[in-house]
Amino acid sequence: MKSQEIRKIQTKLMKGLLDLVVLQFLNRRPMHGYKIISDLRKNFGVYFGPSTIYPLLSSLEEKGYITSNWDLESDRPRKVYSMTSLGIDMLNCTGDSLNQIYKKLSVKFTLEEHLQKGMRKENQPLPHTQRMLGSTSESV
Repeated sequence: MKSQEIRKIQTKLMKGLLDLVVLQFLNRRPMHGYKIISDLRKNFGVYFGPSTIYPLLSSLEEKGYITSNWDLESDRPRKVYSMTSLGIDMLNCTGDSLNQIYKKLSVKFTLEEHLQKGMRKENQPLPHTQRMLGSTSESV
């Protein structure tokens, strides 16, 4: 697979998980918006600008996952975002869900590979692998 295609896949995944990544950043320490933008680029190699990040931060704050306070003691005033207990709970729940999805996908694809290797001449799966998968046409 070409690096450009891999990059597109990574960006697509990041778009879908952006709220979780931002929450994970804030779970480590309070941050202002620009720091979140620069850390996303530094850690994941993707750029999400202010027009994406600040509405996301507002949405997370409206849902009660984060809070914000103005830091007036730095060179210029900055709105600093931090996690709430509700945000931590949501992040933990979502992390557990993502782990379960990953495990199910890993098991399913491993079993399907095993099934393909264990096919008989007439293209029928071996009975034990068919029982493990349920059905080869079953969707994830």
